[in-house]
Amino acid sequence: MKTHWKRAGLASSVIVAALGLVLAVWPDRSEAQPAAPRESELNEVLSNELSAVSELEGMDRKVDAFLQKWDIKGASLAIMRNDSLLYAKGYGWADEAEGIHMQPSNLLRMASVSKLITATDIMILRDKGLLSLDDHIFGEGGLLSDMPYAESISDRNYHKITVEHLLRHQGGFTVSGGDPMFSTRTVMSNFGLDEAPDNETLISCMLKRRLRFQPGQSQAYSNFGYLLLSQVVEKCSGQSYEEFTRDNIFKPLGIKDFHIANNYYAQRWPGEVRYYVPSNEPPVPEYNCSGRMVTRCYGGNDIHALSGAGAWVGSVPELMKFVAAIDGREGISDVVSAESVKDMVAYFDEATFSLGWNDTKPSSGWMRSGSFSGTSALVKYFPDGECWIMITNASNWKGAGFSKIISTLFSDLRRSYSSSLPARDFFHGL
Repeated sequence: MKTHWKRAGLASSVIVAALGLVLAVWPDRSEAQPAAPRESELNEVLSNELSAVSELEGMDRKVDAFLQKWDIKGASLAIMRNDSLLYAKGYGWADEAEGIHMQPSNLLRMASVSKLITATDIMILRDKGLLSLDDHIFGEGGLLSDMPYAESISDRNYHKITVEHLLRHQGGFTVSGGDPMFSTRTVMSNFGLDEAPDNETLISCMLKRRLRFQPGQSQAYSNFGYLLLSQVVEKCSGQSYEEFTRDNIFKPLGIKDFHIANNYYAQRWPGEVRYYVPSNEPPVPEYNCSGRMVTRCYGGNDIHALSGAGAWVGSVPELMKFVAAIDGREGISDVVSAESVKDMVAYFDEATFSLGWNDTKPSSGWMRSGSFSGTSALVKYFPDGECWIMITNASNWKGAGFSKIISTLFSDLRRSYSSSLPARDFFHGL
């Protein structure tokens, strides 16, 4: 922010002139970094009109028909090719009750796409020499072994869990008895809690349970595992999870508007959409045993507590810029080393999760999905260097399986309209 001073007479002018001379011969060696260029302030400059291209009107109609078919109120779509943002547009409603149409600048919960951000944090810590993927989480010398909740462990198999096991969902955790990140009321009941647990209390409760399989011997998708990784980020960096992510991912990229989600409509971030559930879905008990009945996407679960497992909120174009920074291409400087990019997208087999990504099969590209009540998100990075991202502000009965339906839509649209996408780059100027 610039400060404008009024003249205060000749004496002030002399002082200012003298000060300027001193500064000229004695440069400030701690000078601040220049402000982020205008080109990176995507949410301030992008609009639907910028992607209103006559050759793509057919694509717009297909997306609109898709949303209508699946009873989706609104969606944001962005398309990138070789680290150039070609297209960014909102469809339908950001908030129907308020009469607000979706714009590419609108913020949306991205659910488990957040795991890709957390995995990137872990790889940055490795690049900095602050951890290894082979480091153990608990036990002697474990990254979290001195945390108070580690005292809850009775099953010594916990001492076998490594960072890589958590990244690949191989830590030994299952959702038998319910996913602890989405069954707060059950956790409160089972462990005699009078209020919804904070993350450290939740971890302490869960560590009292026995693991369901030997770490590294099998896999089961685990939000809880990524909550532990969020704790690893904090322990190894000495910062909060959110602060470390901002300093090491978002700020270097000029990403301005990513936040940890809140639980209720009244707590939404500026520009954040309204979320919707199927019209026939009844109210559910509030997550914290208050006795209130709520719409599931607003208080049915403790979304904020998901942290690095699923709590990030942001715009699709800014999410795309993040993806460009972990893809190994030259257009956008990567926030991780070339070795880390290679390790994150390494493919073993269909039974092995990639690091942060769901799947990185060379023949079909990289995929990261996310969903919970009120949100469906898909990042699909195709082998030819084209990346498509869509996030909706509504969920349906298909749940996590809806990402496959969005993926089919992407393939259909690519066949018909990829060649018509304009040659431009919203990342580097309008």
